[in-house]
Amino acid sequence: MTTPAPSTETKPETAPDAYTLEQPIKRDAGDVTQITLRKPLAGELRGIKVGDLINGDVSSVLAVLPRIASPFITEQEAAQLDPADLAEVAGRITGFFLTSAQKTLIAQMTGAG
Repeated sequence: MTTPAPSTETKPETAPDAYTLEQPIKRDAGDVTQITLRKPLAGELRGIKVGDLINGDVSSVLAVLPRIASPFITEQEAAQLDPADLAEVAGRITGFFLTSAQKTLIAQMTGAG
């Protein structure tokens, strides 16, 4: 019996909360194909109406995105996002404002929990 050779194929490493962009952000040093968002701290929400952000207001989302995205995205790059990517990012940002109880209820209602 022979042992199969280990695969040399490498898969791109994906963080559990990384989002693969529908349309990569073009950069001279290499395209950004995925971004990871982290929950904003209170100070990073200065100048933002939280209600607008929760409602997915485009200006609010574009203002917060450079503050919480990894790799860093400029305001100009954020403004050039594909609409599908913008909608996904807005939804993920909204999710940061849900309580654990709200997340559990949503999971139960959608059958995901």
